Amino acid sequence: MKHVSILIPHDSVMASIVDPRIIFTGVNEFLASVGKQPAFKVQLVGLTKEVQLHNGTFTVHADALISDVKKTDLILVPAIGGDLKGAIKKNEAFLPWIVDQYHQGAEVASLCIGAFLLASTGLLNGKECSSHWLTANEFREMFPEVTLVDGRIVTEQQGIYSSGGASSYWNLLLHLIEKHAGREMAIMAAKVYALEIDRKTQSPFIMFNGQKKHEDEPIKQAQEFIESNVAERISVEELAIKYAIGKRHFIRRFKKATNNTPIEYIQRVKIEAAKKQLENSRKNVNEVMYDVGYSDVKAFRTVFKKITGLSPIEYRNKYNKEAVEV
Repeated sequence: MKHVSILIPHDSVMASIVDPRIIFTGVNEFLASVGKQPAFKVQLVGLTKEVQLHNGTFTVHADALISDVKKTDLILVPAIGGDLKGAIKKNEAFLPWIVDQYHQGAEVASLCIGAFLLASTGLLNGKECSSHWLTANEFREMFPEVTLVDGRIVTEQQGIYSSGGASSYWNLLLHLIEKHAGREMAIMAAKVYALEIDRKTQSPFIMFNGQKKHEDEPIKQAQEFIESNVAERISVEELAIKYAIGKRHFIRRFKKATNNTPIEYIQRVKIEAAKKQLENSRKNVNEVMYDVGYSDVKAFRTVFKKITGLSPIEYRNKYNKEAVEV
């Protein structure tokens, strides 16, 4: 039987504590219904016996304190919210315990923005990580030693797991159930809780918001120029000349400041504009394509699918209410 420790951090999102408990204990119930032994011993583990969440609206009662848990097999780090630096500070007593348990052989999994707490342990340094796309820029700023992977639902390296944003963590939970209780139990859980078992990406949900928390003013001006001229065909050469920077140096500075190359940034700005039109207008794909500065249908579709994981038509059908009604 695997010992599962679900942490109860201060300033955490309660659903990301409750949901793991529901699904792991649910698997135990499925096994019991067919005469099998439970696969998991599930405990809520805190720094104090009671933790108030959501401005005191809810109180979560810990089954154990970290000092009580000498050895565990799997640690789940729920999402935190609000002031992330402040939340990390409030929960810093968890960090050495997590590190110690990992070195004793425990696996560690962060759910959504719980990646900030996991990264604070240092265990993610030099590794890849998934998290919510909404806080991606802040994560990269706080943890430059960690490679944040855009779009990926589940990332796994050396016994450390992380999930994408919001409800994406259900896919990580299913992955862990499959690993420790078998594919059959994972499929059962997916059916009972109405989950898509093998979803791999959160790309269709990502809203691009360029990183501007940097001090490179010419690069910031270039970003604003790109965003204000979505319909134009802008080249890297044009931008380098406009801001009086050599092309190769411009590319290096742009990448360092924004975490995107100039070409990637131009593409993401154009595709974000295209997504909004496909969501909210009656325009067909070709009209939208021209509006965001593309003239080659194949190139537009290729870039759109690379960034969102869907074709323009699939995206429109999924997110445009009028298209769905038709």
